Amino acid sequence: MPDLVTTTLADRPELEAVMWAMPDRWPEFMGHDEIAAALFSQVSSTFPHLCMVATEGDEVVARAFAAPFILHTDRRGTLPDGGWDRVLTWAFRDHRNNTKPDTVTALEIAVRPDRLGAGMSHSMLGALRAAAAAAGFGELVAPVRPNGKHAEPHTPMTDYVARTRDDGLPVDAWLRTHVRAGATVDSVAPRSMVIAGSLAEWRAWTGLPFDETGEVTVPEALVPVRCQVEHDYAVYVEPNVWVRHRLSA
Repeated sequence: MPDLVTTTLADRPELEAVMWAMPDRWPEFMGHDEIAAALFSQVSSTFPHLCMVATEGDEVVARAFAAPFILHTDRRGTLPDGGWDRVLTWAFRDHRNNTKPDTVTALEIAVRPDRLGAGMSHSMLGALRAAAAAAGFGELVAPVRPNGKHAEPHTPMTDYVARTRDDGLPVDAWLRTHVRAGATVDSVAPRSMVIAGSLAEWRAWTGLPFDETGEVTVPEALVPVRCQVEHDYAVYVEPNVWVRHRLSA
C-alpha cells in the first residue's frame, strides 16, 4: 500500500479529532463498557506517542491506540483475567502514580469500513510494534478480540483458540495476523470487557426484544448475553485472548 502513511499521533496531533470521528464497524453495544466510558477517550491525549494514525492523502483510514503499564511486579506478573478493562485501569493508575511502565498494551486497531480487506490491520499492528520499540519497550501485548468468534458464540473461547490449521497457525484470521507478526498466544482473558445495561438499553443497542430470562444471542457478540427479565438488566462478559509480541531491542 504505497499511498498509506502511518505516523504516531504525537507527530500528527492535528488529526486527533479526525481519527476519533473515523467510521468503524464496532457494534453499538461495544460502546457501552463503563471502563471505556471513563478512560478510553483519554488514551490519545495521554499516550500520543503510542497511538497511530494512517492516512491516504488527506483522509484518515485507520487508527490504533495503545497504552503503557507495568506488568512485571510481585502484585501483577501475569496478564490479567480482566483483560481490556483491567489493563486500561492499570495504565492510568500507573500514569497517575508516576510508575515507570515496562510493557505496552494495544487497545484498538480500527480500519475505515471501505478500506477493510486491504491489509491495513497488519500494517497498523506493525506500526504499533514499531512505536512501542521506539519508545524503549521490549514487549507489546494485546487482548485480542478474535474476528471469527462471533459466528460461534456458544463455543468456549479456550476451544476456539486451540484450533489451528495444517500449517500450525490459528484458524482465526486476526489471531493468525498477530502470530505471523511475531506474537505468541498467552492465555484467555475470560472477562475482558463487561457491559451491563437495563433491558431497555439492550433493546436500543441491539434491536432485540430481551423479553425472556436466559441467554440471548446478539449479532457480533462473542458469547451470549445473560438476560434477567425479573431484575430488568442484562450483562455481556466478553472473553478476549492475550497475545505477546517480543520486540527488538
